[in-house]
Amino acid sequence: MESKPDTIRISAFRSGEIEATHADLAVSIKGASFFSGNEALKKSKEVSQLVGGLNEIGLPPEDIHLQSISTEASGGNFLKSSSAIYRLTVRCNQLEQFPDLLGVIAAQKNASLEKITWRYPDEEARDQLLEKAIAAAGARAQKVAASLGVELMGIYNFNDNYVDEEGPFRPTEIAFAQARSKAVGVVPQADMGMDIQHRKKVEVRLDIEYRVSGFGKS
Repeated sequence: MESKPDTIRISAFRSGEIEATHADLAVSIKGASFFSGNEALKKSKEVSQLVGGLNEIGLPPEDIHLQSISTEASGGNFLKSSSAIYRLTVRCNQLEQFPDLLGVIAAQKNASLEKITWRYPDEEARDQLLEKAIAAAGARAQKVAASLGVELMGIYNFNDNYVDEEGPFRPTEIAFAQARSKAVGVVPQADMGMDIQHRKKVEVRLDIEYRVSGFGKS
């Protein structure tokens, strides 16, 4: 069995905050009538009202998707169901539109905001932090090696670990409640009292074992 070479172990980490680039909103709407498939976006009064409001503030139709429909049949006849719950995903690619978009949803009393999923440029942010952490580890390894009187020969082992810590949902809940309480038309961004830039903390941690020239050798 090959013995482990002489090594020094260096740990390093870098952290930063990244801002969301867009968001997906899960919205449910209670409709008085059942319509199947994408025709619900036009034929359901309640759904078409929401879609129309979103289009008016500049959200393109292709950013609104019908995900599912659930209904309870009246008298055992599915096609004569008296109501249906339509679940939509609304993509907000321009976060400056987010407060107005939230206002449109809140103003429609039969619509409910179920969830917001924030989207981030994770890969790019992680790569940048990784490069910084590797540079910091390399600089420290050089200093340690010089202090010990040895030379760096290469890398024996490399481990990296990423940690994402997303911020709370609470600010958006407050803003939605404010918009719901007004319940008239679009709520201007200035009236929302919210920060539309959602952030999360990202960390990268490294453990690197560097091969060095033998200890105690003259």
